[in-house]
Parts: sequence; C-alpha cells; structure tokens
Amino acid sequence: YCDICDDLHNPDRIASVFAKDGIWEGGEFGQAKGHEAIRHLFSGFRDQFSFSQHNIMNPIIEVDGDRATGSWYIVGPWDDAKQNKKIWMTAKYNDDYVKVGGEWKYQHLRVEIRFVAGR
Repeated sequence: YCDICDDLHNPDRIASVFAKDGIWEGGEFGQAKGHEAIRHLFSGFRDQFSFSQHNIMNPIIEVDGDRATGSWYIVGPWDDAKQNKKIWMTAKYNDDYVKVGGEWKYQHLRVEIRFVAGR
C-alpha cells in the first residue's frame, strides 16, 4: 500500500489491494467504498500530491483464520501541489484485512491523522 501511495497514488494499483467492497477512510482526506470509488479518490490524490514518502513503523498484526487486523504508525513528508506547500504528517493506520482467493486484501483501512506541520 505505501509503495503504491509513493508511486504517485496509482489509482489502479491502489484498488487492487482492497477487497471489492473495501473501504478507505482518511478523515479530512475523504472516504471511499469499493474499487471504483477508491480509484476516483486516489485519482484526486494523484493531482494533489506530487510527492509523498510513507515511513511505516511499529506494526502490530493479529491473524484469525482468513481475517486479520493491523495497526501501524506513519511519519512522512508530502508535497501538496494544489496548495503549493510542503507538509509533514504523522498518523496511525488501523486496518482490517481479509483473505480473498489466497491473497490478503484491505477490508477497511482507517487513517487517524495525529499531526500535520506546514499547513
């Protein structure tokens, strides 16, 4: 997921890591459910953020059969091209995963923004 975000938020690649009815929930950055809505949301991010670097740490993952939960902390720089600003953000990801056809997919990815500098 983070590699895809740092690849200019590639909408098709992003949708591919979510279950068909998966949800991306990002607070002030919006929410989308399902592949088409996620593609549309990330197309906008592609226009807004000309650079991002997701630095992920402290993973906590719990697996229960074909379902799992995970939490991660993120800190990183973003170049907000629309506002012509460089920002730093910290956040926590709280995720639900589901195994589909032998592959792990996001069922629900939640971004809990904690701090933004440079706005």
